[in-house]
Order: sequence, then structure tokens, then C-alpha cells
Amino acid sequence: MIKDDHSPALLRMRGVTKAFAGVRALRGVDLEVLPGEVHCVLGQNGAGKSTLIKVLAGVHRPDEGEITWQGEDVEIPTPEAAIELGIATMYQELDVVDGLTIAENIFLGHEIARGGFTRRSEAARRTREILARLGHPNLSPNADVGQLSAANKQIVSMARALSHDIKLIIMDEPSAVLDSEEVKNLFHVVHQLTGAGIAVVYITHRLEEIRQIGDRITVLKDGRSTAVGLPGADTPTAELIRLMTGRDVANVFPPAVPVPAESPTVLEVDGLALAGVFEDVSFSVRAGEVVGLAGLVGSGRSEILETVYGARKATAGTVKIAGSALRRGSVVDAVRAGIGLSPEERKSQGLILDEPIYVNVTLSSVSRFARAGFLDERAERKVTREQIDALELRPADPDRAAITLSGGNQQKILLARWLVHGTRVLLLDEPTRGVDVGARAEIYALIRRLAAAGNAVVIVSSEIEEVLGLADTVLVVSDGRILQTLPAAQIDEHGVLDLVMKGTAA
Repeated sequence: MIKDDHSPALLRMRGVTKAFAGVRALRGVDLEVLPGEVHCVLGQNGAGKSTLIKVLAGVHRPDEGEITWQGEDVEIPTPEAAIELGIATMYQELDVVDGLTIAENIFLGHEIARGGFTRRSEAARRTREILARLGHPNLSPNADVGQLSAANKQIVSMARALSHDIKLIIMDEPSAVLDSEEVKNLFHVVHQLTGAGIAVVYITHRLEEIRQIGDRITVLKDGRSTAVGLPGADTPTAELIRLMTGRDVANVFPPAVPVPAESPTVLEVDGLALAGVFEDVSFSVRAGEVVGLAGLVGSGRSEILETVYGARKATAGTVKIAGSALRRGSVVDAVRAGIGLSPEERKSQGLILDEPIYVNVTLSSVSRFARAGFLDERAERKVTREQIDALELRPADPDRAAITLSGGNQQKILLARWLVHGTRVLLLDEPTRGVDVGARAEIYALIRRLAAAGNAVVIVSSEIEEVLGLADTVLVVSDGRILQTLPAAQIDEHGVLDLVMKGTAA
């Protein structure tokens, strides 16, 4: 809750630059944050947001530029120095430690001790105070963080920040793994923080969140700030997209292409169940069709995809490809039959991050490149280059490590893997999570092209608008059941949420 546009800046950065091995990640960034405001920072993957965050967090030292904190020039040489100034950072990959209690996580590294002994009762008391301040008094200081939901783990991360004397907290994509109700609670907590005078730098790819929470906006592109301090409520979305991408993206969802009436059914799911998770799931997908599963986080959507893929063993029902039933719980059978999965957590479950692009692309087709017991790496690279060109993957270097690519290009690697394998059914779980608006448009267009080429596609997304914008047919899922199946053109976001909240198709 910004108090006064003319109040002295809490933080001011001017002309900040940072290079790694000769590559300039920041090329002159300006940023100004006022006390008690929510300042949104936008930019495509590779725009410099992560480097900017790490400069403020004391992980990286800038090569040039000035940083002013509460009116005084400062340096932030270490994370400890950032904390001492009053700057805390919540990274997208939460830094909580499973197996430790909430209290132990909150005071990790600055334990409350006397005479060399930890004062557990005092830590528990302080933890309860901080959790109450964040609106979560029911969380026990002794609870194992590993048993908490993603939303509650975020609360623990915020509580850790508030265990110090914090004046600014940086949040990197905090809503990425939350459902709509959890996002509302997150916003409530953020407003509590700003109401107490704490400033929040909020990094997000979701432009709609800016309208709900952002006071002002700074936009980054190619390591430079293209706009600083824009009004969050009044800046048109089209203008933000232009500032981020350097071009106009008028309509991110490509027009739907009717599925030919004669298209054969490729995937049939009949009465599929996974005990305790979902039951009696039935649907079919034709060649060229995109089917979307819409519902809230925890509804069973991802588990349905994983069971169709064989990563989970169904307790009932069948999965058929072109009329042939697959063995339950067999990924090998599913892949051989032509099913490919792009998992929700692509970094930990889909990619070998330290390996080059070509290894990731050919991972599911290794036997195709085996020659006398050895892999033909030249052939692997050749096929990968073809996919790089076809999918416009950047940088166009098959030997580049997957970890160095943006989220959008990492997603393209997974799609390329299944295209090389000759997959007929693509299961895409959160295909644009952590992907910027420009790359999203490219992935949406690519999904449509893959469907038009005869592939059957099933999409799961936490963003209902995304499901409705891409799918031909929508399955509304709630509590492990399909409430309704209907053409995407016949329902909107409010209709989906109404069904989910009622929990019935009636």
C-alpha cells in the first residue's frame, strides 16, 4: 500500500551493470522502491530479473552503478550484508529445509541461544508471534516443514524474513505453485506487510496479478530497464507487453482450428482410478484435438496425466492407444505406444539440466542412435539441430547445457524430445509455468501446430484462461472427479469456477 509517490525512496538503483564471462546480464538497470509499496518487476526470461534479485540479495556484486538505501550509498557484498540492511529474498525455489520444524527453519543460521544452548521455547514463542502476524496462528512451530503445502512453505519463508528487522522483501514468482484461493491469501499477507511499512518487490509473469496487487511497475528487457515506476493500475497490458518484448502481441492464443470429423480417436481413457486420488475418469482424444483439464491445484489433474503415462499404477480402468490397451503402471509401454509427458516440474522431473540440449532431446530415443554399442553423437546433434530450427529454440546450439536456457526454451526441449520419438499423444502439465508472455505466445502457437499435424494433446494448467484458450474440449475436474465435459467455446472461467465450487455438474 504505497503511501506517497513523493516520499523518499527506500531503495534506489542507478545504472547497475553485471557481466558473467563477458556476457552482460545487466546493462544499466534503474529501480526505485518506496516504503510500503508493492513494486512489480516484469520481463521475459533472460531479461535480467534473476541477476537483479541476486545483486540486491548480496549474491552478486555489480560491476558498475549505484545503490542507495534509505538515502545513503551502500554496497551489498554478501547475503548477510543484505539482511543487516533489512533486505530479505524469497526465491522461486523455496529455501526451506524439509525435516526441520517451522521454528528451526525460521531461525536457521541465527538460532536463539544462550550459553551455547538453543532456547527452543523462546524460538517457539517468537515463531508463534511471527505466524500470527502473517495471519497463520494455527501453524505449529513444531510442525515438520516437509509435511506442509507449498502455500504454507511460503509462509515459513516469509516468517524467516520477518525474524530479522526487514524493510524490503523480494518475492520471486511467489504465486507460481498456488491455486486461486492460496493466491488470494498470499495477496492478503502482502497487504499486511505493506500496511506495516514493509516494501515488497514482486516478480511475476502473470500480468493479471499486477492489477490486483501492484502499486508501481518496472520493466526489464535485455538487461535494461525500459520503464521505471509505471502505475500498476493504469498502464495498459498491451503497453507492458510491448515494453517487455519490443513488439506488440495482440492475441497470445492462436485461433482454434476445427478438428476434422473423420479424425480417428488416438487416446481412450475408460474408468481410470487411482485409489485415494481420483476415480472413474473417462475421456478420449482424437488426432488433431486439444483436450484441457481445468480445475484447482489438488483436484487430481496432474495425477490423471501421470497415471495415463504409467508413472502411477492405476487401481482400476484402462488406457488405450489406437484401440490397444496398455499395461498399468508401465512408462515403457506408454512411451512405446506413443505417449509423451512434459511434467509439471520440468527442471527436476523432465530435464537433465547439466547435460547438453542434444542429450535431453534424444533421451527417449537412445536406441535409435546406438551403433555397435556406442551412441552416434553426430546423428543426435543432427536431429537436434532440425528440432532447434523447427521449434525456433534459442540459443541454437545443441551443445549448450539445458540449465542455461530460459523456461520457454526448456519447455521446447521437452516437446522436441517427444517429436523425435514419434509421439502421437502429448501430455503437457503446466506447459507455461515460469514462462514469460512472449515465450508463452510461441508455445501456444507451437501446441496448435502440433495438433494440426495430427497429434493428440492433453493439457493441464493452473490458469483456467490458458486451458480455455487452447483446448477444443474441456474436462472440469474437482476432488478427483470429472464434473463435466464440454466444448471449450461453451464455457468461460466463471463457469469453470462455479462448477468447481459447487462440486457437482448439476
